[in-house]
Amino acid sequence: MSASAPEAQKRSSAPLARVMRPVNSLVERFIPSAFVFAVVLTFVVAVAALLLTDAGPVDVITGWGDGLAGLLAFMTQMALILLLGHTLANTGPVRKLLGRLGGVPRTVLQAYLFVFVVASLASLITWGLGLVVGVLLAKEVAAQGRERGLRLHFPMLVAAGYSGYVIWHMGYSASGPLTAATEGSFIAEQLGRTIPVGDTIFTWWNIAAAAATIVVVGIALALVAPREGEDVIELGFDARDDDADLDDEVVTPADRVDASRVVTLLVGLALTTYLGLHFANGGTLTLDIVNWTFLALILLLVRNTFELIALVKNAASNVGEILLQFPLYAGIMGIMATTGLITVFSDWVVSVANPTTFGVLAFLSAGVVNFFVPSGGGQFAVQSPVMLDAAARLGVDPSVAIMAISYGDQWTNMIQPFWALPVLAIASLKMRDILGYTMVTLIASGLVFATVLLLIGAGV
Repeated sequence: MSASAPEAQKRSSAPLARVMRPVNSLVERFIPSAFVFAVVLTFVVAVAALLLTDAGPVDVITGWGDGLAGLLAFMTQMALILLLGHTLANTGPVRKLLGRLGGVPRTVLQAYLFVFVVASLASLITWGLGLVVGVLLAKEVAAQGRERGLRLHFPMLVAAGYSGYVIWHMGYSASGPLTAATEGSFIAEQLGRTIPVGDTIFTWWNIAAAAATIVVVGIALALVAPREGEDVIELGFDARDDDADLDDEVVTPADRVDASRVVTLLVGLALTTYLGLHFANGGTLTLDIVNWTFLALILLLVRNTFELIALVKNAASNVGEILLQFPLYAGIMGIMATTGLITVFSDWVVSVANPTTFGVLAFLSAGVVNFFVPSGGGQFAVQSPVMLDAAARLGVDPSVAIMAISYGDQWTNMIQPFWALPVLAIASLKMRDILGYTMVTLIASGLVFATVLLLIGAGV
């Protein structure tokens, strides 16, 4: 059967959808916004500090207030990664590329797996790009597949695109590893040194884990894909977005400057030259360098300032909620640091873990923490001080702790709706439409992540 946008939000009669209905109900009815979670977590940490340390109410409030501004630079870096990734995905050349890629799959199964693999590769470039590319490509494949007579289950296409996001924290824009590699970051200050990305995202075992995750999740998605004769919800409307509205009327001399290709091109070339000199002189990959890379690409790809402004305005709507949360995460860090709560939590981790099991336990705990702190950067601000301290006391390489938190953060994004919401809005779907498939991604990827960390902990 086929469905229009409103009909696509109804429950599918596919077996997987029926099995997942209780989980769907739980997620949609009882998981509040990420901001509410940040507020609740603030009070939980404050109460824990009062109960588990010698700190009094004045100490907790002072530590919280002093800490609120502690992540302002980091907050800007995180916001730029999302803003620039979303902007890059919507530039004209990228949208044209997605249009061409939409015609590649020739069978139903190829369509699901192709969307997943492309979204995975885009997520390894930058998480903002991966999120948007996944859903835009799903819509292109659905539209072009419909024209060729393929009966494609649109919710699964969107789920396949979103599933690519499960490896974002193993790639070029990985918040935790890049923070650890950045001079003056809170991780570098705690460790007394930076950790280069060659010890984290570019290790052989992380690259192997990313490749294995793509293979294992791809197989899992193929196994649960709707079969011939099963009910599917096809794309029943033209879901391919138009280009961003451009206020490009040229009336004045100033308008002619804004409509010129020269301005953005010159800045893009200058920034590209700087990046080339940076790496030629032995510069390393940091959060700032990642952001300047994406900005350079955008400046080289947009037609003029009019288009750049329109794309940025469109992308900015996804950034506001993150900006609102980060001061609360910084306040939580302030409470833990000033009251000694970090040491208390670290003592508990050391008491239950050993060098072999530490990575897996850090990964599982990060998966839980991600429900409360869905931003990868925010989660590192809250959790990494504890895990890095515990790793040092157990004699575990800090790079293992950093990647274990990274794996846990990206893992439960598959059932935490925070990052799925902009994807679902673009696709005109609800969380319940894709959750059955992303739950499969959660299980399959979790097996890979846990196995890799256990092998690394055992010294394999």
